[in-house]
Amino acid sequence: MRNLMVLEEIKKSPELPQLLNDLQAFWIAEQERRHQFWDSVCDDQKAEFINGAGVIYQSPVKRRHIKVYHNLLTKLIPYVKAGQLGEVGSEKTMVRMLRNDYEPDICFFGKEKSDLFDDDQYIFPVPDFVVEILSDKTAAIDRGIKFEDYALNGVAEYWIIDPKKGEGEQYLLDSATRKYVLESKKTDGTLSSQAVKGFHVQVTSLFE
Repeated sequence: MRNLMVLEEIKKSPELPQLLNDLQAFWIAEQERRHQFWDSVCDDQKAEFINGAGVIYQSPVKRRHIKVYHNLLTKLIPYVKAGQLGEVGSEKTMVRMLRNDYEPDICFFGKEKSDLFDDDQYIFPVPDFVVEILSDKTAAIDRGIKFEDYALNGVAEYWIIDPKKGEGEQYLLDSATRKYVLESKKTDGTLSSQAVKGFHVQVTSLFE
């Protein structure tokens, strides 16, 4: 609502033409930085481009993060392959949003998208399903800009896994508002995906 109010004020401003020119120049410069950043990133670096700035993650992740990552990935990949449902991406899969580029911990593309992929591809479209595993350094991003951006760009389902709390949160996209709605938040029981049809996982098994 606040963004709409600000937009309406801008529309009424006599400075509108200059503001549009300024925004266009800002956008062009940001996109140039975006391409320059990816040209400079090494293949073995986990990196993202967020709000005009490149982010390179240097620190190794903790064991609790690795356990969740492996436990979920080893369940999801065989399930998707067996059902020929699409393709699973891991932490070095770079997905391109309208403004930002991310490398989610885990993501899934349905067949409609994955059938168009080729083996030399390194930039991927918006996934249908994303999982981010919280760490001390990424929690604010995972719950902040990514939470908003994934929804705005049409990621149908978003899971946030908290290894410290042993908790999984499942969010589903409300297409009318382009915002996420909390479907479930559990430390026990089952998380059942809607984007990956039929896939479900015991929450506690992610942390074993």
